[in-house]
Amino acid sequence: MDMKSAAIVLFSVATVITLPGCTAISPTSPAGRAAPTQSERTELQAGYAALRAAGGKVFTLDPRKSVIRIYVFRGGRAARLGHNHVLSAPRFAGFLYLPAAGTANARFDLEFRLDQLEIDNPAYRSVLGNAFASALTAEDIDGVRKHMLGNDNLQADRFPFVRIHSMQIVGESPKFAVKVQIEMHGQKREMWIPLSVEGLPDSVAVTGALVLRQTDFGVQPYSALGGFLAVQDEVVIEFKLLGVPG
Repeated sequence: MDMKSAAIVLFSVATVITLPGCTAISPTSPAGRAAPTQSERTELQAGYAALRAAGGKVFTLDPRKSVIRIYVFRGGRAARLGHNHVLSAPRFAGFLYLPAAGTANARFDLEFRLDQLEIDNPAYRSVLGNAFASALTAEDIDGVRKHMLGNDNLQADRFPFVRIHSMQIVGESPKFAVKVQIEMHGQKREMWIPLSVEGLPDSVAVTGALVLRQTDFGVQPYSALGGFLAVQDEVVIEFKLLGVPG
């Protein structure tokens, strides 16, 4: 077997949004808790509409213009026999609110589905050099997806969504420190992350990178043959999220 199950990690997201080694993750919910299986997009839209009416500016993040890349690394004693992987989130719902003055009441939210992740797009792999140069067949990619979403890994049927919600935002444009809550695999974790925000006031571009550990969210990294083939626990996420008022 190769590293087909490397995509079990997300992201995420995720998301989300921090620089490597920024801060420790704090647990906020026990493992195995049931997670909502319906999108919260409608509720988010209503909440941000209310914020807009109260003053300030709301930006809707555009998946078509944004970039989210998730890098998963081969491991184990036979790592050279496996593959590194690139995941992306071409569909998501995201919003950012900036009040008229200060950042005390600023807010952002991001939500995406695990089963909508794109896995190992050849164009994304080709620009990363030799470590990602190996070509994967459609059968390989299908195997990665099945491992990633299956009951032994992310359990996407039970936990379909990854969500990132800001809890506190401090700083001044273009640099911000943000405390976020990340929800994935039925668990919630809090962490501080740095964001660069540019393009204001007519648009917004949010840029950053992060490192997440699968085990922090109760997901065990793939391992076979006593660790001879494995996936590393750490995952790198890079992103640039673009949005316009509305």
